[in-house]
Amino acid sequence: MSALDGSGTGYALPEELVALRRVVKKFITREVLPLEAEMDPEQTDLDPASLRDLQARARRSDLWCFGTPEHFGGQGLSAIGLAVVAQESHQHRNGNYNAALGAFGYEPPSVLYAGTDDQVERFVRPTVAGERRGFFAITESSGGSDPAGAVRTTATRRGSDWVLRGTKVFISDVERSDYGIVIARTGPGRNGLTSFVVERDMPGLSWTPIPVMRPSYPFEVHLDDVVVPSANVLGEEGQGFGVAQAWLVRGRVHYAAGCLGIAEAALTLAIDYARNRETFGRPLADRQAIQWMLADSEIELRAARWLTWEAAWKVDRGEPARMESSIAKVTATETAGRIVDRAIQVLGGMGVSRDLPLERWYRELRIKRIGEGPSEVHRMVIARDLLNPVGRLA
Repeated sequence: MSALDGSGTGYALPEELVALRRVVKKFITREVLPLEAEMDPEQTDLDPASLRDLQARARRSDLWCFGTPEHFGGQGLSAIGLAVVAQESHQHRNGNYNAALGAFGYEPPSVLYAGTDDQVERFVRPTVAGERRGFFAITESSGGSDPAGAVRTTATRRGSDWVLRGTKVFISDVERSDYGIVIARTGPGRNGLTSFVVERDMPGLSWTPIPVMRPSYPFEVHLDDVVVPSANVLGEEGQGFGVAQAWLVRGRVHYAAGCLGIAEAALTLAIDYARNRETFGRPLADRQAIQWMLADSEIELRAARWLTWEAAWKVDRGEPARMESSIAKVTATETAGRIVDRAIQVLGGMGVSRDLPLERWYRELRIKRIGEGPSEVHRMVIARDLLNPVGRLA
């Protein structure tokens, strides 16, 4: 579609990103969709042997760990590059949960790139090699809308070690991970948070699934006097809030872009169906009601895409992007939900059939309006920045 490569607009993506987008699209079409067609509609992961084979094909195509810096073995893409890849890699049934079915590898939590040499060797490089996986845990039941300020999980010194005690909720990928970044309280206020790398086999670490409306569940993570060595402290004591902010702002841009990929795929399904489906002797596409649904979807999709790219550009320039990432997150998740809803309406009974991915996307996108901060909290962040004269002038 023209809007993706910038034709007819005042900005064109760099040619290398346009080329990468084509390569990713071709891989999803040729390698991922045929595998997914053989999977149960609620299945989220390939069996280990199939995943290894798929990942080997991705590596041969030089499609691996796009966001990981090159000196760690990844592609080192910019935020805008990651947004472009996310739009393409999410365009399949499992895309909003397990993009490309894991073909492109599982990135280390980006905060680890600033870790010590020892932490890089133990966690970053094995993750990039496909040997380990990690999760990120900050949210607690005491205040998911204010994750940093509401942290109750504590970390207390015991000799040269730290003892973690508390519970995290709605944490993804825990059961598949070998380690996780856990934010715990070591002092008062937001300057009293510290990041720890907790390993799967540490005594006192456990987790239980939280059933939700999608087939893959998040987890409640229990830390019952988990002893963590000082070598697993990420950054300096009291710097955990900064670590969390760096993770959250960049992550929201990628989160938004993936939702827009689903929206684009849903709109394409609706357009193709409207062209080919006849009612009362005429194509559905001739009906004004259908035309307006498609037109509204394209308008909203383009607007959300530009807002997401703007946030990515600010991240790449090293500028503060908290407001822009919140705008992108709210706009993309809500827009994608409306577009999928319209696509279901256009397709009628087929729209809710599990023969097509729309009903799955509908459920996944409803969750996306809550994950990474609910829309209401992001609107609060946006309003706070608008009403702050210093922030407004920045």
